[in-house]
Amino acid sequence: MAVEIKMPALSPTMETGTLATWSVSVGDNVRSGDVIAEIETDKATMEVEAVDEGVVASILIAAGSENVAVGTVIALLAEDGEDAASVAAAKTPASTPESQTAPTPESQAALAENSTRGAVSAPSAQTPVAQPSAVPAPTGSGGRIFASPLARRIAADRGVDLAALAGSGPHGRILRAAVEAEAAAPAVAPTRMGAPAAIGMVAAPGSSELVANSQMRKVIAERLQQSKQTAPHFYLTVDCEIDQLLASRRQLNALAGDGVKISVNDLVIRAAAQALIQVPEANASWEGDHTRRFAHADISMAVAIEGGLITPVIWAAEQKGLAELSQISRDLAQRAREGSLAPEEFTGGSFTISNLGMFGVREFAAVINPPQGAILAVGAGEERPLVRDGALAVATVMTVTLSCDHRAVDGAVGARWLQSFKSFIENPVTMLL
Repeated sequence: MAVEIKMPALSPTMETGTLATWSVSVGDNVRSGDVIAEIETDKATMEVEAVDEGVVASILIAAGSENVAVGTVIALLAEDGEDAASVAAAKTPASTPESQTAPTPESQAALAENSTRGAVSAPSAQTPVAQPSAVPAPTGSGGRIFASPLARRIAADRGVDLAALAGSGPHGRILRAAVEAEAAAPAVAPTRMGAPAAIGMVAAPGSSELVANSQMRKVIAERLQQSKQTAPHFYLTVDCEIDQLLASRRQLNALAGDGVKISVNDLVIRAAAQALIQVPEANASWEGDHTRRFAHADISMAVAIEGGLITPVIWAAEQKGLAELSQISRDLAQRAREGSLAPEEFTGGSFTISNLGMFGVREFAAVINPPQGAILAVGAGEERPLVRDGALAVATVMTVTLSCDHRAVDGAVGARWLQSFKSFIENPVTMLL
């Protein structure tokens, strides 16, 4: 009996996804654990492994198809002893869900390509094959260009023509580095046949371009709009003097072992986690008939990536020391930018921190990350004049703003949490107690 391969739910909140690439073709033998496809969700691109063994009889959803509903049959496997051609002939392609958009011309070409015995399969990212040099990007009979999902997304965002690139990845696959190098290269204005190249061309007034929104961008927009429409936000702002914090950080890094470098953000995470334990009413989310109170400070940290934002979670942050927090946060941020986080590493959390201080932003108010009850926006530390004991003084000050969902967190609760956070930040030794 044919085995149906369905669109998996790669996170508890996933409803649809983009079938970015197929790593197998019709006629390929598949074993349990083999990577068969890459699925792009709102947060990351994930590899999908086969659960059953068999021969790929039919591919029903083309690579590049967007908004494929979870549970949609995307391919068929013929089991041992079954004739793959008979399985493919007996099963008609699954009807397109209403939420699924029409495949692009590239997707249609890829589907036609995979339905023939001459289809070229994209290699698994887990089994790279060394190539001595860059080769022209391979294309199938339908004109499909093999590139990683991240490379495709960057190319779409920056207007890079993948067909003009040489692939240096496994089997000539185009990777992110090639696209970024092409995007950074000086632009050459296109010319008509026989006409000299125009130098210093300037776009006409009112010129614009349409950039396709990725699945990640669409879901981010949907969730943040929902957050602002349904969660009654209110904002609380305090200034924190951080000269003592900066001095403690320098001392800690001087005494730390090799490979440990504590950042200001690590100290902010530590202080936020301690404050959530001290004021547990702020560590909550609204769920209609109930308010969920979290037992641990599960801190989501906002990380900017290509095309959007992702919030990897540091679970039970209050139980971790500064050295461990530093290692975990650095690892999560790096793998977030590489798109290699597992779903459980960026799903959930009880409280979010968004730090734009490294960009020189003095103060901002962040939108709550649903379904959480609060988010802390952290600005840059800067020297400011202030009055201390009746005299003018100068101190390094960091402004933070707490956005709260008034359904779950009252004003007094948010204020008490900020008092606790400010106390930890201004007296960093208390974080070690």
